[in-house]
Amino acid sequence: MAYSVELTAEVDRELGKLDPQHSKRILKFLYERVAKLDDPRSIGQALHGSRLGEFWKYRVGDYRLICKIEDDRLVVLLLRIGDRKEIYR
Repeated sequence: MAYSVELTAEVDRELGKLDPQHSKRILKFLYERVAKLDDPRSIGQALHGSRLGEFWKYRVGDYRLICKIEDDRLVVLLLRIGDRKEIYR
């Protein structure tokens, strides 16, 4: 039971602004590592807080990926990409 990966339009723009090497590494992580798992929650961590519990974070180098995992559709929806220093603001 593999998951598929979807990107929001904002994430698509953010990937275009990144260095091609970084964006390739992020996409490779999502499609080759996260999407192939039976449970994408087995890696990464849940965000803490009353309103943030449904979101999941993954670390790829200095970048953080904020995702929403939709079990009913078997989709990992990538919502934001950012440097670890700025993503949580």
